[in-house]
Amino acid sequence: MKVKYRMGGRKLNKVPIVAIMYDFDKTLCTKDMQEYAFIPALGMTAEQFWKEAQELTDREEMDSILAYMLKMVEKAKEKKIHIQRSTLQKMGEDVEFFEGVESWFDRINSYAREIGIRVEHYIVSSGLKEIIEGTTIAKQFKKIYACEFLYDYTGMIQWPKFAVNYTTKTQFLFRINKGVLTVDTRSERELNAYKEDRERRIPFSNMIYVGDGLTDVPCMKLVKVNGGQSIAVYNRDQGRQQAGDLMKANRVNFVVPADYSEGSQIEVAVKAIMNKVKAVEELAETTKSIAE
Repeated sequence: MKVKYRMGGRKLNKVPIVAIMYDFDKTLCTKDMQEYAFIPALGMTAEQFWKEAQELTDREEMDSILAYMLKMVEKAKEKKIHIQRSTLQKMGEDVEFFEGVESWFDRINSYAREIGIRVEHYIVSSGLKEIIEGTTIAKQFKKIYACEFLYDYTGMIQWPKFAVNYTTKTQFLFRINKGVLTVDTRSERELNAYKEDRERRIPFSNMIYVGDGLTDVPCMKLVKVNGGQSIAVYNRDQGRQQAGDLMKANRVNFVVPADYSEGSQIEVAVKAIMNKVKAVEELAETTKSIAE
């Protein structure tokens, strides 16, 4: 049965969906998620941990994401800290968010309902899925795409299972675009199969990507060049120059502070984008009805 909604005195054939995709570290939370609880539990500073991870990356010519994950495994074993999935999820409780993040999703969802569209929220992050799962906002996301560990028969952390780096992030945008959300062998075939743009679940023009830095550039550019909107956020205390450079390089549509409170610049921008999606969908329906 077709879902219809009324706008401008007539019914439209479907409720348009807007996908908002977020990086996590320094986009929604104030620093890298490992720095809230995991690294302090090792008795290390953040600088020490990331320095060792970078040295491993350079020495072995290794993917930097796999390097930090392996370093987490090695350090946990070295310090005799028993890390299970539940341990990392518990650490998610210590994550601190930028102003307004925890109420952001309800406000945006409510506005979407008011104007007759639906919003879906996704995480696309090089951070850890387990930690994100333990945060207060985890329930807000339709899907969390992030790095993940494999655990041994005792339930202890064993090895990197799934790594998401700055280039592999883009595959998840295509998954969202095509509605192929599950990552398995069957979905790989479905993801790579040709599908007409009009048959795709969420067009890129209905996508918003929110990130903070250079690791988000491929996703920002992919969304922007395909008619969607990319937003670079920055911490008021730092990062403004880097975000500004993304704007100058034509990689993003908006640069705003990482403040998600009511009436903030990002809220104004996202609501404006949703209004645009609604208007474009209505225009398309009007054109179709006239043609018929």
